[in-house]
Amino acid sequence: MDKLLIEGGTRLAGEVAISGAKNAALPLLCAALLTREPVTFTNVPQLNDIGTLLKLIAQMGVKVERDAAAGTVTLDAADLDNPVAPYELVKTMRASILVLGPLAARCGEARVSLPGGCAIGARPVDQHIKGLQAMGADVRVEHGYVHASVPRLKGARLFTDMVTVTGTENLMMAACLADGETVIENAAREPEVVDLANCLASMGARITGAGTDVIRIRGVERLSGTTHRIMPDRIETGTYLCAAAATGGEIRLTNTSSCYLDAVIDKLMDAGCEVTSERDAIRLKAPRRLTAVSLRTAPYPAFPTDMQAQFMAINCVAEGAAMIRETIFENRFMHAVELQRLGADIRIDGNTAVVQGVARLEGATVMATDLRASASLVIAGLVAEGETVIERIYHLDRGYERLEAKLAALGARVRRLG
Repeated sequence: MDKLLIEGGTRLAGEVAISGAKNAALPLLCAALLTREPVTFTNVPQLNDIGTLLKLIAQMGVKVERDAAAGTVTLDAADLDNPVAPYELVKTMRASILVLGPLAARCGEARVSLPGGCAIGARPVDQHIKGLQAMGADVRVEHGYVHASVPRLKGARLFTDMVTVTGTENLMMAACLADGETVIENAAREPEVVDLANCLASMGARITGAGTDVIRIRGVERLSGTTHRIMPDRIETGTYLCAAAATGGEIRLTNTSSCYLDAVIDKLMDAGCEVTSERDAIRLKAPRRLTAVSLRTAPYPAFPTDMQAQFMAINCVAEGAAMIRETIFENRFMHAVELQRLGADIRIDGNTAVVQGVARLEGATVMATDLRASASLVIAGLVAEGETVIERIYHLDRGYERLEAKLAALGARVRRLG
């Protein structure tokens, strides 16, 4: 199993390009199941989760053409004939549940294994099921699979009990081919939801309100093919900004935008960084030592849970103390124990972490527990004295494209161990 070796103490400097967003690409690829015509995506990141989803879609009878070097994928679902998502392909990736809505809408039936993914707490699919049932589907959970069947979905008024990104995306896709109007209330407002809505609209869907908490979809008889460029990855962007900030660096990130990252950039500026926004780029210049910043995670546009671990890492070496409250997932402080192995001063009390900055961290062997925890350990390893070895980095490969190469381009001393 691969490991990552980092020799800390190097200030990050230079320029690197940000990849397409994993959290946008996965639902967008599933949207291609809604039409018999080819759909082409550009700016597709080379990630393990993307490869897994393409395998899942291919075994349904979808033709997949991928040019990984060019970052393009074309999906032709004209011969979709196996609306099943088996456990073997689903167990490592929660986003596989996103095939449920499109399959039910297009095929009238779906059999999807309950998903796996990162061990960061309960992420139930009951909101997906509840929504499809309200649209007239017969949905049962048996032997670890969600079974859905319906002659044709019908428009309905849907209210999710919690803000759920994948739930909003699944129900929005399903509603595109439903009979009548569907209204999703308490909808997720994330930029990835808007990116999906824009793609669906280019396929002929009638959607209004994406980016607000009420989305309206007027169902149509069929959708057409399209070409769509996937938005830049705002979490990858934020991660590299945090890495540069922690090391006292100065970097420029291209193929990205600050407009998706207001909450993150505000906190970086509070920490003492200079951040400059360009049309398709962001510059960051960090001080010699950061100031600790407290934060509370919440649904977009508030501070994203996917950036909490990275900020815990930079607070570990900042001046002062900070309080971090995690309100989205109950198990998302597992990285704290690993950061403590590097010398961090962190106290956990329920969903709150108190981080007291220390003068230095020391390299050690640590273990990644989930995707964003992995990123926090990388950041800590970059500033720690000596060598840090991060085990179980398959988590990193799920969400960060060419991590070692991009860090090396910024001057980091990092390499993969087989």
